Parts: sequence; structure tokens; C-alpha cells
Amino acid sequence: MNLDADLDVHIAPVTFSDKVAFSFVKLLRFFADKFFSTRYGHRAVVLETVAAVPGMVGGLWLHLKALRYMRDDEGWIRTLLDEAENERMHLMTFIEIAQPSRFERALIVIVQLIFYNFYFFLYLFAPRTAHRVVGYFEEEAVFSYTQYLSEVDGRRHENVPAPQIAIDYWQLPHNARLRDVIIAVRADEAEHRDVNHSMVADMDKRRTDGSDQATKA
Repeated sequence: MNLDADLDVHIAPVTFSDKVAFSFVKLLRFFADKFFSTRYGHRAVVLETVAAVPGMVGGLWLHLKALRYMRDDEGWIRTLLDEAENERMHLMTFIEIAQPSRFERALIVIVQLIFYNFYFFLYLFAPRTAHRVVGYFEEEAVFSYTQYLSEVDGRRHENVPAPQIAIDYWQLPHNARLRDVIIAVRADEAEHRDVNHSMVADMDKRRTDGSDQATKA
């Protein structure tokens, strides 16, 4: 958890791949805003189930690829699996805070079914675009959690005690509140944003250099 991460980072879309990824994420943002509005806790529950998918998909695919080609993955697999686990912990935390309804639980199942298959094939055929999607998705997550924090600071959302699972996971003070949790989660999202954007930059460099490593652009 890097609390000093720059919260305002944005990678402007340049290539066609970037623009596709950016447009897709903005479309997801539009539907999330329409459906959840300022219900940030419930938004977090549903969207964190989506956010936990890419790391697992990417880690699995690169694991299989490393086995097929019998070569080192240069640490990408562990990074992506750690990302998936971190996002899962976000979900476990906000379930304690928001208590999703039956409808939201059903929505989670449907969204996960659709998004998992979509992202799997995206990563299979266009891994560069897949990582850029996550980078832009995390940019939006940082923005959303900043808004959530403003709602709490403005007393429009109650600053409830932090769940024990969050206190244990982020090693927060025993008297930590929702505000502390949001700051910790936002820092995680900023880190995932930077990692995925840097993976895209690394893939571009490898293609320019003609290198054939753990993955391809």
C-alpha cells in the first residue's frame, strides 16, 4: 500500500488499442453511474468482483504460456495473481460495509459470467489492450474512491468503524474507520493502475526491440 502514489495519473489514449480500451471503460463507468449513483459501498461490492477477474485471467494465461515455452515469466504471474487477491480482499471488506441485496448478488453472478469470458478472450487475442483496459479501469476506481471519500468527509455517508477483516489485512489501527479503509483501497487501486500501464509500456518496448518474452503486444 503506497499512500504516496499520484492520484491524478492518466495515460492519454494514443493508439487504436488505447482508444478501444478507454471507450470500453468509459462505457462501464456510464452504466455504473446510472445504476449506483452515490451508493458507493454497493458500487464497490459489484465492481470489485469485476476488478478481481483480470489478474486471475492474466496470471493463469501467462502461467500456461510459460509452461508451454519453458521460460521465465519475469515476475508477471505473481504480480497479476497478487492483484487478483488484493481485489478480492477489497470485495470481502465492502461486503461487510454495504451488505449487498439479493438483486446485487444476482447481478454479481451475471456480470462475472459475462466479464470473465469477455476478458479471457480479450487477453488471449489482445493482451496489450487487456492490460490497458485494467489501467483505465483502475484510473476510474481511484476517481470513484476519491468521490466516496468526499462523501464520507462531507458526512453524507456515515464514517462507520472499519471491519476487522480490513484492520487485519491493511494493518490499520484498532479504531480505524471507513475513511481509513477507503484511503487504503484507493492506494491499492493506484498501484494496480500504474502496474498495468507499465506492463503496456513494457510490451510496447519489447515489440519495438523485437524481443519475445513472457507475453506479446
